[in-house]
Amino acid sequence: MQAAKSLIPSELTEFLLNVAPVRPVFIWGPPGIGKSALVEAFAGSVGMDCVSLLGSQLAPEDIIGVPRIEEGISRFCPPAQIARSAPYCLFLDELNACSQEVQKAFYSLINDRRIGEFELPEGSIVVGAGNRAQDAAIVKPISSALINRMAHVQLHADPRDWLKWAGMAGIHPLVIDYIHLRPDHLWSKPQKHEEPFSTPRSWHILSDALRSYGDEGLSEHAVGTLACGLITPAHAQQFVAFYRQRLRAFDMNAILKGEIGWPEKPEERDILYFLVQSFRAQLIKELPQDPKKAGREAKAMALSAKDRLMQLSRISLEMAQLVVAEEEDGTALPDWFMVEIARDLPRLVARRG
Repeated sequence: MQAAKSLIPSELTEFLLNVAPVRPVFIWGPPGIGKSALVEAFAGSVGMDCVSLLGSQLAPEDIIGVPRIEEGISRFCPPAQIARSAPYCLFLDELNACSQEVQKAFYSLINDRRIGEFELPEGSIVVGAGNRAQDAAIVKPISSALINRMAHVQLHADPRDWLKWAGMAGIHPLVIDYIHLRPDHLWSKPQKHEEPFSTPRSWHILSDALRSYGDEGLSEHAVGTLACGLITPAHAQQFVAFYRQRLRAFDMNAILKGEIGWPEKPEERDILYFLVQSFRAQLIKELPQDPKKAGREAKAMALSAKDRLMQLSRISLEMAQLVVAEEEDGTALPDWFMVEIARDLPRLVARRG
């Protein structure tokens, strides 16, 4: 469903408020991105109970019910969780993981809010959700008849939205501070092979697990074990380095201001790597691509960054090269800043080339 518009969580909430009361909505997105939580929160915001049905675990009779005989006539009795008297939000999770027979049972429910002779209470809302084929999840083709009965949107993770929520939800400070530094690590594409990957859900689980240890019981070994079992391996490595950096009082802002230097000890190389990656991410975030939009703060940061790069190149030219290198997806430092680097640090740029 590449054609569907991509929305961030706050945009999806507004979309549901306007569209879902009128027509059913289907939300596409990768696992762990928060589709279920958003629908439940939406239902609560409009004062409705949220009844969730998991498509991958449904049989047709779970929708249409089973027959009984009344006065010589068979009538189907819909399940009690569906046959309610008050309006509610019916959430059909993993809808595209159910069989074709179950999909057929959804036709009248989605289009007419009806199951046999039973009609959903006036004002009820129907929302579906599912993963995409590229997410390495269990998915099956949705019939064109079912697709044509719903309004489709895609959901993608947004670090700002998530951090705003995390601050109110009591997410562990280590997780919040890390995502502040590396917002690009909030979500990563699911792997084809069996391997943990980062999602808003996995970071939430990591937060809960970190809290279960308490401040006194938390150790570098525990942090490493949890991170490696929950998030993308490269992210886990850097999260552990971030924790070690905290223990050793290396602060990125202090390094940027020149108050402290880069870690130089061989046993601190993983911390240096994390700080270098954070340094690069912060420069990409704070320095505008257009030099005309570079205000006083951006120019001051650029000047300080050149000094830090010079110091870093004395410790490790390879690490300094990581800062100025262009990534495979084309992400790079602004051209105007690279011109200044080429002028003041020609050895580093030559190495980059």
